[in-house]
Amino acid sequence: MPVSAAVTADLDDLTRLFAGYLRFYQVPKPEAQIAAFLGERLRRGDSQLFIARDGDGRAQGFVQLYPFQSSLALQPAWLLSDLYVEEAARRTGVGAALMNAARAHAQASGACGLQLETAKTNLAGQRLYERLGYVRDEQFLTYWLALHD
Repeated sequence: MPVSAAVTADLDDLTRLFAGYLRFYQVPKPEAQIAAFLGERLRRGDSQLFIARDGDGRAQGFVQLYPFQSSLALQPAWLLSDLYVEEAARRTGVGAALMNAARAHAQASGACGLQLETAKTNLAGQRLYERLGYVRDEQFLTYWLALHD
């Protein structure tokens, strides 16, 4: 399955996939809002999106990365913020292909690493991450402060 950097022409497919991603995490949003958000990411170039397609060109999944600076390493790094594979394409290598594209992009950009978070209940995702060499952080906890309802 080919994985490529997403471009504006991928917006409709990305919107459909992202809607599935948000449903998976039980925070559905209107597709117009999703399209506006993703369109802005593509326009600004403030994230890196990759999209996976099957042999017929049908979009099967995506991954989204955001750059940040690792203060402890004093080097650039990437936050792997979002990964989603359509249910019908799961367990076929699409997730691994997207994760490997993210890794290759981070390495090519000179980053010191990739960071990600996932739901405690996302056991399939955790197995994938660990199989690909990601190590669960046992030293730091994640906190969140909501600034609006």
